[in-house]
Amino acid sequence: MAATHIAWKRVLSVTPHSVDGHASLLGCLSMIRSRSAFQSPPSSIRFSRLLHVSCTRNSEIKDIGEFDPARIRNFSIIAHIDHGKSTLADRLLEQTGTIKKSKDNKQVMDRLQVERERGITVKAQTATVYTKQRDQTYMLNLIDTPGHVDFGYEVRSSLAACEGVLLLVDATQGIQAQTLANFYLAFERNLTIIPVINKVDLPHAEVERVTNELVNAFDIDPDEIIQVSAKTGVGIDDVLTAIVDRVPPPPVESDVAFKALLFDSWFDSFRGVINLVQVKGGSLRKGQKITMASTGRSYDVAEVGILNPLQLETTALHGGQVGYVVSGMRQNKEARVGDTIHITNKPVDVLPGFKPARCMVFCGLYPVSQEDLEILAVAVEKLCINDPSVSLRKELSPALGSGFRLGFLGMLHMDVFAQRLSQEYAVETIVTAPSVSYKVIYRADKREEIVDNPADFPTVPPRDYQIQEPMVIGTLVFPEQYLGKLITLCQERRGVQKSLDYLDADRVVMVYRLPLNEIVEDFFDAVKGATSGYATFDYEEDGYETADIVKLTIALNGDPVDALSTITHNSRAYERGKEICTRLKGSIKRQLYDVAIQASSKTRIIARETIKAMRKDVTAKCYGGDVSRKKKLLNKQKEGKKKMRMIGTVEVPKDAFLAIMKR
Repeated sequence: MAATHIAWKRVLSVTPHSVDGHASLLGCLSMIRSRSAFQSPPSSIRFSRLLHVSCTRNSEIKDIGEFDPARIRNFSIIAHIDHGKSTLADRLLEQTGTIKKSKDNKQVMDRLQVERERGITVKAQTATVYTKQRDQTYMLNLIDTPGHVDFGYEVRSSLAACEGVLLLVDATQGIQAQTLANFYLAFERNLTIIPVINKVDLPHAEVERVTNELVNAFDIDPDEIIQVSAKTGVGIDDVLTAIVDRVPPPPVESDVAFKALLFDSWFDSFRGVINLVQVKGGSLRKGQKITMASTGRSYDVAEVGILNPLQLETTALHGGQVGYVVSGMRQNKEARVGDTIHITNKPVDVLPGFKPARCMVFCGLYPVSQEDLEILAVAVEKLCINDPSVSLRKELSPALGSGFRLGFLGMLHMDVFAQRLSQEYAVETIVTAPSVSYKVIYRADKREEIVDNPADFPTVPPRDYQIQEPMVIGTLVFPEQYLGKLITLCQERRGVQKSLDYLDADRVVMVYRLPLNEIVEDFFDAVKGATSGYATFDYEEDGYETADIVKLTIALNGDPVDALSTITHNSRAYERGKEICTRLKGSIKRQLYDVAIQASSKTRIIARETIKAMRKDVTAKCYGGDVSRKKKLLNKQKEGKKKMRMIGTVEVPKDAFLAIMKR
């Protein structure tokens, strides 16, 4: 509460910089209200950023309804991670007068604490800015997207609301794996692609080499490539001009009352679900009634507005514009990303929507104390509104109690989700070992079953079923000198090489078909370690393939613990079992009796570690005498420990679950 009180005082001291500053200030206060509802107080990082952003607008802008759709441009910034997307977004906001120019403007659009701590974008963010070109004012709707493969769903949903993209490439690193993936995402949607080379001011920038890579890989006209330095602001005006000249205006349907695509949403503790939409036709005002095409449920519109970059309420949203709608939704099932919104009783043709995200990694999520289960349930549901790519179902574990089974797009996605739970909702959780989804085919009736939890692994004899594991097509981009190391690494992970090409004389693009289970945990780290950080990796799903998959059961004193068990390939069962037993031995506290940690596969114990008991020297008081006297005391102690072992339970600390997640 103290942090929130200080924030209110600081926000009230902000002086608006334009006639529209009052409305922008209300947007700032609205954000503070929503943040104060979290159980944990907002971080000082967030407040300092909130205060620094000056919510200014061009004084010529009176009503966004004045804008003809021909003067609207919707675009995204796409790039590999660490190529400078957020920095470029900061400069665009400064150059258009949306925020004041300052050296402290860093990651202005990265609003999550986890983003600022890790220095990466994990959630696409939108801002409406205005620029003047040839004596006309244009509305630019900017979407800053994540660069890591685990957040590719954010990129795909953002591109659905755009007509063009800025393809950003680092002048020191050139084309990398996610650059290729993002280019083809935009190319498949037939979006206008504006190539931009960033960081040209660095002494070791190789602009000519990167230009040749873009020309050779994407058949881009070198005259269309813009050279910028997002850090210093060089070339930003050229980017704005290119956006206005090259990106086409959004197509608008003139024969509908209102039609919009829902492409993002988040939860506000006071106002419920806030939906981010692109208006495809018509207009929407406060007080009107809207209907979701997928569910048929209707809602009263309480507020509409744009993000500038904070929420700014407007009189209406019109065709071609991107803005938010508040309508009193309270559950994540009500806001389906890709849904079509229309005026109640005025149906429209439903938009194609998005292909649902296919979760690649699954884990169990449990509260440290079962008393916090309800708090965890509320927090998870709210986060799932903000991140629709997460799958969710309830789960019961004999060892950990009630919890949830969550599906993610990758390990980083899972890690960030758990961190957000801790930071934004003050919920401490236990995350079980990650696994992927396997397809089980029973030989008798050809029945198929998807298994992503070791507890659901078939108990019938192996001869009665067949298991298929998910496969991916992985793309590696790296300097030629690391070719041998990466081929060896991929072969160790049971990969099969599909192709090997050269971007130029020194850079290689290698494609491997790999089992998903071999890459979800530590493959990224192994690739970076083998190449001193110069290689990049991206992957996409490629069906299933039959494999010798087994359940690795972990038992403590003979009692199986499904929360510690995992599914792996038979060839790696011993190695993985030994590793888990060793890690658990270092994490579980010593007891008054021996604790046996065993790993078994196919009913056979393949690895074991023993945590020795804490021992009291019961013979210390014997000062001589017959040896039988000492034996009697030792045997009595032994019987007591055996009895304790029969009735005692071994407490598995949270650190033990974290330990087995890492290789």
